[in-house]
Amino acid sequence: MECVFGMVGNGFSLVVADSSAVHSILVHKSNEDKIMILDSHKLMGASGEAGDRAQFTEYVQKNVALYQFRNGIPLTTAATANFTRGELATALRKNPYMVNIILAGYDKETGPSLYYIDYIATLHKVDKAAFGYGSYFSLAMMDRHYRKDMTVEEAVDLADKCIMEIRSRLVVAPPNFVIKIVDKEGAREYAWRESVKDAPVSNI
Repeated sequence: MECVFGMVGNGFSLVVADSSAVHSILVHKSNEDKIMILDSHKLMGASGEAGDRAQFTEYVQKNVALYQFRNGIPLTTAATANFTRGELATALRKNPYMVNIILAGYDKETGPSLYYIDYIATLHKVDKAAFGYGSYFSLAMMDRHYRKDMTVEEAVDLADKCIMEIRSRLVVAPPNFVIKIVDKEGAREYAWRESVKDAPVSNI
C-alpha cells in the first residue's frame, strides 16, 4: 500500500513518501526513507519492489555524482530525468526494474521542477504527481486545492491533507510519512508525520 506524491510550488518542489517496508502481510519496519537525496538540489521519491527501489535509486545517485566528478558541473534536473528514463527503458528490454519515480529538483536557470517517471519508462514534466494506492486520494486532494503559487507552508498543509485522507480512506494505510523539500537553498528533509513508532530492540 505504498504512496509517493509531490508538487511544485513558488520557488520549491516538495516530495512526500510513506515509510513502511512491507512484504506480503508483514510490516518489517515503519521508518524506511523512500526519498533519496541525489545531490545538493535533487530529490528522488520512489515506490515499488524494495530491492529494485533501493538498487535503482542508488545507481542513479552514484551516476549523477560520477557525472559531476568527471565534468565538474552537475546534471540539470531535466538531464537527470532523461538519464533515469533511459536506464529504465534499457532495463525494460532485459531485466525490468519495478520502480516508479517522482524526481524533484531546483536549477538556477529554470527554478523548481517535478518529473513523473513510471516503471515502463514514461517521462512527463508535471506540476503534481502521485504513485501507489494513495494516489487515488492524494491526486483528488491536489486537483481540488493545488495552486502553482503556493508557499512552502501552504504546500505542507496540502500534503498533510493528503496524508490524512490516505490514513482515513485507505483500508490498509501506511502510518508514517516523510516530507522533503528542494529549493534554492538545497534538498533537505522537512518533517516526518508519524502515528506509529518502531519498538526499541531489546538487548536480551
